[in-house]
Amino acid sequence: METNNRPSRKVWKRFRKNKMAFAGLLFILLMVTLGILGYLITPDQTPYANTMHLQLSNKKPGRSFNFLIISRNKDIKKVSFLERMLFGQESDLKSIPITSYREMGNKVYAKEYIGDDEQAEESVYPRLHGENRYRQTFLLGTDIYGRDLLSRLILGIRVSLSVGLMAVLISLFIGISLGALSGYFGGKVDATISWFMNVIWSLPSLLLVIAISFALGKGFWQIFIAVGLSTWVDVSRLVRGQVMALKQVEFVEASKALGFSTSRTIIKHILPNIAGPILVVASANFASAILLETGLSFLGFGAQPPMPSWGGMIKEHYGYIIMDAAYLAILPGLAIMITVYAFNLLAIGLRDAFDVKSQNISV
Repeated sequence: METNNRPSRKVWKRFRKNKMAFAGLLFILLMVTLGILGYLITPDQTPYANTMHLQLSNKKPGRSFNFLIISRNKDIKKVSFLERMLFGQESDLKSIPITSYREMGNKVYAKEYIGDDEQAEESVYPRLHGENRYRQTFLLGTDIYGRDLLSRLILGIRVSLSVGLMAVLISLFIGISLGALSGYFGGKVDATISWFMNVIWSLPSLLLVIAISFALGKGFWQIFIAVGLSTWVDVSRLVRGQVMALKQVEFVEASKALGFSTSRTIIKHILPNIAGPILVVASANFASAILLETGLSFLGFGAQPPMPSWGGMIKEHYGYIIMDAAYLAILPGLAIMITVYAFNLLAIGLRDAFDVKSQNISV
């Protein structure tokens, strides 16, 4: 009976009743699973899924091609299972797409694929030991460089979710620290921190992130810091208001009377009682961080090529929206939209589950 009456269990029951929020959570868990598996489930398992076949540029989803292996590199080191999952496996073979193939002795005669409406002359290649050919289907087609679009979409999950996670952790650390100090001590401390929060609040998020990126330089790890430093104000304002409301209640006064330190009073007695609203804002900030990372990558300040990111994929292909290959930009755009929507649904579900509708929280 005691277990059933736990506040956390009650919150979970209320959350499960919200079907849309629960569906958002399941979608996020699916994305996390795909992101963790990474190269293990991508058709192209080379680092960054960067295998290029320029002849296959902009091929429609579902197209299949035959490939001829023209050389093998025995010096390529086979990596461990974990390394392959995290970083991929460098390919030990070089291949070309072909339209015809025939063997004669130790020679292979093949016509290289150069386009749907063109035929190449037959070329001669040495016959290799083992399998000389394979067939590959590009389920979502290829990009402008002939790379597998599905593989790059899957790896783009890692960029978006890792940036969102690290940015939220940074924003929580800064926001909770400054908000708790401001709300607990009040006076000049509150006035100074509130002034600083208002200054940051008045700056457009994307412009602030771009300015921080200029200072830190372009790169993947710099995005974490830039986005995190631009999203902490929401957390800080929330924590400040919550701490100001709680610091006069009996259990906080009792903690002071018992001589507990300020840090223990805040960490042990105040923050656990405002965990619900903080989680709501963190979920909403996760969605904001993904959008900011996408904007940075689109503008060229985010993840740098050949690292696959959804914003970078839109940047490379947005010109095809008015052509017959609009899916090249629409697919990563849909991935961004659905992921952000899932996090917003999660935030709304948490808000309802923790019953913080009366709080000044926007999601």
